[in-house]
Amino acid sequence: MSNGDIFVGEIIGTAILILFGAGVCAAVTLRYSKARASGWVVIAFGWGFGVLAGAYTAAPLSGGHLNPAVTIGIAIDTGTWGKVWIYLLGQLVGAVLGAVLAYLVYLAQFQANVRKEATTEGTADEPVPTLGIFSTIPEIRNPVANLITEIIATIALVLPILAFGLTKGLGESGITVLIVSLLVVGIGLSLGGPTGYAINPARDLGPRIVHTFLPIPNKGTSDWGYAWIPVVGPLIGGALAGLIYHVAF
Repeated sequence: MSNGDIFVGEIIGTAILILFGAGVCAAVTLRYSKARASGWVVIAFGWGFGVLAGAYTAAPLSGGHLNPAVTIGIAIDTGTWGKVWIYLLGQLVGAVLGAVLAYLVYLAQFQANVRKEATTEGTADEPVPTLGIFSTIPEIRNPVANLITEIIATIALVLPILAFGLTKGLGESGITVLIVSLLVVGIGLSLGGPTGYAINPARDLGPRIVHTFLPIPNKGTSDWGYAWIPVVGPLIGGALAGLIYHVAF
C-alpha cells in the first residue's frame, strides 16, 4: 500500500466512522430529533455500523485501521513502524472531517439548541449539552478508574482483532470487518458504561477539537481537562494488546 493510499483510505474510513458515530449520538441526544432518547443500545449499534461502513470502505486502500490503538498494536506485533505516522495522521484528519459532517447533518437541531424565554406555562427546557455527541464523558470522574476502563476496553478490542487474523477462512470470506463491528457493539454494551468507551484516540480527539471551534449555541465546555484519558488509555491498551498477542500467539 502506498503512503497516499493509506492516508486517503484512513481519512475516508475514519470520517465515515465518526459520521455514523457522532450522528447516532446527535440523533439520540438533540431536541427535535426523531430518534431522541432512543437509548444506549441504539448508540452502541450506531457506532458498530460506523465501523462496518468505514472499515469496509477503507480496506482496499489502507486495510481500514481507523484507530491509532489498532495501528500501534499491529506495529508492536510486527515491528513495522515506518507507516504508522501516516495512519495516525489520516485517522485524525478523518475524525475531524467526520465530526464536521455529522454537525452539518444535524445543523438545524444544533441551531435550535438555544435557551428559550420563560412562558406563562413555566420556564422552557435548558439547552442540551453537546460535548457527548462528539467526545466521551465519564459517568463518574475518577482519572485512575477512567484510565483503567479505557485500557481494558481497548485491549478487548485490539487483541481479538489481531487474533482474528489467525482464524482460518475469516480473511478469505470477507466477514472479518463484520465480526469487528459486532465486537465494537459488544464492547459498547458491556464495557461502555463508565466512560462512554472511546477505545480510539482519534475518535475522541478529532471531534473534541471540532466541538471546541464549532459555533453551536449553548454548547457548554469541551472538557480538555479530561481529554488526555481517552487518548492515553487506548494507546496503552493497544500497545498492551500488541505485546500480549506477540508473546502469546
